[in-house]
Amino acid sequence: MAHMLKELYEKTNEYTAFYTGGDIQWTSDGGQFLCQCEDVIKVIDINTLSNVLTIGEVNEDKEETDQIYTFQLSNNNEIVVTAHKSGLMKLWDKNTGQQKKVWRSGHKGAVARLAFDSTDTNIASGGSDGNIRLWDLNHYTCISSLHGAMGVFTIVKYHPDVSKQLIFGAADDTKIRSWDSKSGKELQIYSGHFSKVTSLLFTPDGEHMVSSGRDRVLILWKINESKALKVLPVYESIETAILLPPSFRIPNFKKKLEMDGIYVACAGEKGVVKVWNMQMSRLMFEQNNSLVSPATEEGGLAITHLLFNEARNMLSVVTVDHNIIIHDLETFNCLKQMIGFTDEILDIIFIGKDETHFIVATNSRDLKHYELDNLNCKIVKGHTDIVLSLANFPTKPDMFASSGKDNTVRIWINLSNNEIQCLGVGYRHTASVGSVFTAQTSDKFFVSVSQDNCLKIWDVPKNQDVVDVKLNATHTELAHQMDINCVAVSPNDKIIATASQDKTAKLWSEDLILLGVLKGHRRGIWCVRFSPVDQVVLTSSADSSLKLWSIADLSCLKTFEGHESSVLKIEFLSKGQQIISSGADGLLKLWNIKTSECKMSLDNHDGKVWSLTVNRNESLIITGGSDSKLVKLKDVTVERREKLAKDREELILQEQELQNLLHDKKLVKALKLALRMERPLHVLKIINEVLKHGHNKLFETLKEINHTQKETLLRFAVEWNTNNKNCHAAQIVFNILTPEIISGNLKVANLESFIEASLPYTERHFERLTNLLQDLNFITYTVNSMQPHAVKH
Repeated sequence: MAHMLKELYEKTNEYTAFYTGGDIQWTSDGGQFLCQCEDVIKVIDINTLSNVLTIGEVNEDKEETDQIYTFQLSNNNEIVVTAHKSGLMKLWDKNTGQQKKVWRSGHKGAVARLAFDSTDTNIASGGSDGNIRLWDLNHYTCISSLHGAMGVFTIVKYHPDVSKQLIFGAADDTKIRSWDSKSGKELQIYSGHFSKVTSLLFTPDGEHMVSSGRDRVLILWKINESKALKVLPVYESIETAILLPPSFRIPNFKKKLEMDGIYVACAGEKGVVKVWNMQMSRLMFEQNNSLVSPATEEGGLAITHLLFNEARNMLSVVTVDHNIIIHDLETFNCLKQMIGFTDEILDIIFIGKDETHFIVATNSRDLKHYELDNLNCKIVKGHTDIVLSLANFPTKPDMFASSGKDNTVRIWINLSNNEIQCLGVGYRHTASVGSVFTAQTSDKFFVSVSQDNCLKIWDVPKNQDVVDVKLNATHTELAHQMDINCVAVSPNDKIIATASQDKTAKLWSEDLILLGVLKGHRRGIWCVRFSPVDQVVLTSSADSSLKLWSIADLSCLKTFEGHESSVLKIEFLSKGQQIISSGADGLLKLWNIKTSECKMSLDNHDGKVWSLTVNRNESLIITGGSDSKLVKLKDVTVERREKLAKDREELILQEQELQNLLHDKKLVKALKLALRMERPLHVLKIINEVLKHGHNKLFETLKEINHTQKETLLRFAVEWNTNNKNCHAAQIVFNILTPEIISGNLKVANLESFIEASLPYTERHFERLTNLLQDLNFITYTVNSMQPHAVKH
């Protein structure tokens, strides 16, 4: 059975965060998003979801990083300007990511907003000091400073009509102001909002504008007048709004679009997109298929950005959870979902008969449903608080269970069209449900444990055509006196194991009768698993160890130590012969149970590895952790063995060839082969054999080898030079190759060390002996001069 053991898993793919909040922009052709991601801007290809370019300086030392506060893409999509924490503004080439110019913003504080004019020759920076500075991008000089506002700017925009020479801004004082962009003179003050102004839109006629705010209103203004033409209550805090083009189609929109109208799409607190006719003060469309959950508190945020792309007729919704959802405007169907940042990844499971998809529970109320091949994602709504645990049914791969901080458990099914549907909800727990586990031989029940210290067994609904039925808990037991971290069901469904912060694991019958207590860990137990073949159970703990226990007598059979921190997740592999474990130290380790040996240790994560899942044939592992990173690993044991066998076979052939060349006295070919095989002893024998025919013969022979082989020969000669028997050959090699070293044709890594190592063996030892004798004479002289009588005696 040893041939079945795994030896190595290799990372094949990694899915990391590309949008962590802040500004986001869509290129005019609709092909890419520019997303603010920590201290850089990532350019993401919409079709492949790949990061094609990173704009900014990646610095691993967070303290030295110059944080980006905001950025702006030019109208022609050629350049990007960023504003930084240091007060610097930087201009980048959008296509190459190269930095082209740096200058100081001159603001007494951070730059909060940037805006290009229509010609991309000027850029405006709105600061936290209440000032707007206008910059000439041809000379990188400040051409004007606009005063009057108070506080941090939330809106800075040029009027799209260049001939009007107008720039608009709104700051913390909730007033919208306009200035002449040439003279810097303040022209109009538009007072109407009573809270933060979140967007400003200009109509195609150039004579009107629409503003939105957190005060739950949209306001229509005439640009030349400071009085509001219409104030439209929208009954929710609006964070973002866009102006729809004069001609468009959306579903259930029965009004004739040839009629004049100003149509504004807005979103914010409620998580749905609404379209309003500003002139008629009417709601024309309300989204009914939103994947965005509403804000948890009044005045909170659900949607942070709406982006419209005219080239593709698409609308993008950016959520407070850093998800980007792209809709076709005409049908309002969801075309693509992009997960910018998953926060902590808490659990992962494979689903489906072919395991082509997997489900991820992140630090969010929504589940993420990924395709394995391309990591396309769908958001699954249902839980009302963070999902903590997932478990699939081995006998029904399309069905799985989940639990969360909303004190509920849920049963889900993956339909034939890859849509996830909730079959039932269980409400009996009174605290966060930290772990669920399913029956292994049927799909009739599953178990859960909670912070209420209870273990429950739940029935799975028989009629799976009905959705959201209330689940029935058949058994309940107060299992531990402290939080229960994990639960598992044995392969025959006869025993249930629970693991707790009280440092113990307990075994229960199917009727929740206590069978035994496993004691031995020094700290809380994070995970427990049954062996698929043996009568043993495995636990992992915050004491950095794994323990293997006998179910028969509850004794500890083995302890595995190697992790530097808490061991958070464990699984059996290779029919119970091996263990895979992940820990708070960021490591993934592979253990052989028989030898207690750690066969592999991978460091792919920068934080705690909370979750790992293995597919049925154990060819793939997916891990996730606190670094918001999903890592896909492939079993390369067979490939590795085949490569080793091939290398061994090739080595045997080379050995045979070398022996044949030496036997036939083909010394040049033998020397080249021995150097390629890295065999210093064989090379020395060949050099000595050549030297029997004189130094000139060796000189001629070394002319036949290339520079790389000569560098290898020098390395071997340094090694020979440490031995008195071999230093003669080494010195001759040095003498022959020294001219090439001096001319620079041969590279020597550390010339001083090389010179010292290449000194003749006897000379080096003579120097050491001379130094030793000098030291001895000095000591004798000192002793004689100080204590003559003692020396005589």
